[in-house]
Amino acid sequence: MKNKKIQLIAKNVIQDEIYALKKLKSSIGNSFNQIVKTILNCRNGKIIISGVGKSGIIGKKWAAMNSSIGIPSFFLDASNASHGDMGQITSNDIVILISLSGQSEELKNIIQYTSRNKNIKLIGITSKKKSILYKNSDIKFLLPSVKEADLGNIVPTSTTTIQLALGDAIAITCMRYNNFGKLDFKKFHPGGSLSVKLKTVNDLMFTGNKIPFVKENTTMKDALNTITSKGLGVLLIKKRNITTGILTDGDLKRLSQKYENFQKLTIKKVMKKNPVSVDKNTLAAQALSIMNAKKITSLCVHKENQKNKTIGIIHIHNILKANIS
Repeated sequence: MKNKKIQLIAKNVIQDEIYALKKLKSSIGNSFNQIVKTILNCRNGKIIISGVGKSGIIGKKWAAMNSSIGIPSFFLDASNASHGDMGQITSNDIVILISLSGQSEELKNIIQYTSRNKNIKLIGITSKKKSILYKNSDIKFLLPSVKEADLGNIVPTSTTTIQLALGDAIAITCMRYNNFGKLDFKKFHPGGSLSVKLKTVNDLMFTGNKIPFVKENTTMKDALNTITSKGLGVLLIKKRNITTGILTDGDLKRLSQKYENFQKLTIKKVMKKNPVSVDKNTLAAQALSIMNAKKITSLCVHKENQKNKTIGIIHIHNILKANIS
């Protein structure tokens, strides 16, 4: 098979799935609204998702996605549900069943179980309007009829693509309505490379006695002792609880060459005013970008809008050691 033929097949597969996604987009309407609102209003229950075959695999992705954005969800194996696992479904739960045909034998027992309990909402995701699943669901979403990407129209490709996209659309819509942001997302992802990317200045900064604070009337002689003992190569100058200036070890070297009475100078006369400060919830990667742009190695850290009240200091080495770039 020639290279051009191989590439043409691949492009046709993708094109078929793009067409399927366009049909799904046109199907988003009132039933989608009902699904999202039902999930958002589920305060005392869980989201339970089930499916068979490839739809089951998609269901696992739906459950994982929901859990990652703070919506308690898990996947229920349809076969095991008929052998005791049905007990995982309780009052106030929402059950989402995904089935292309809506007639899968393994799902029938779940459908019957949820129908007997009025406090359990059943959401049916299927492409067959005459199916058992569609007829018995409290909320019904009719998937559009799409062509699979293989020549025989039998291999689940376009259908699983639209199922996956629908789950993402539901999850992200709920996420937006809940104002679920980066810091919330981080709580559910404490490990791995994603956690590193979501680290904030607050996670890495020096606080308390480690902050190299000196007063405005401190002499350069005492300032040198402080900058050496703190080991950050920088001094923060404060008056009462307000940060008024900054000096780096580079500044001190230049000043020592400029003034003969260098050690007797007070910090206030030579400090740089208005040091750069970032909110404690700033992503570490963003803080690194600010340092690079301003060609500095440290940033003051504040909370809320109190930029002149330093609660920490972050050095470029803090960020680099965390493998954030």
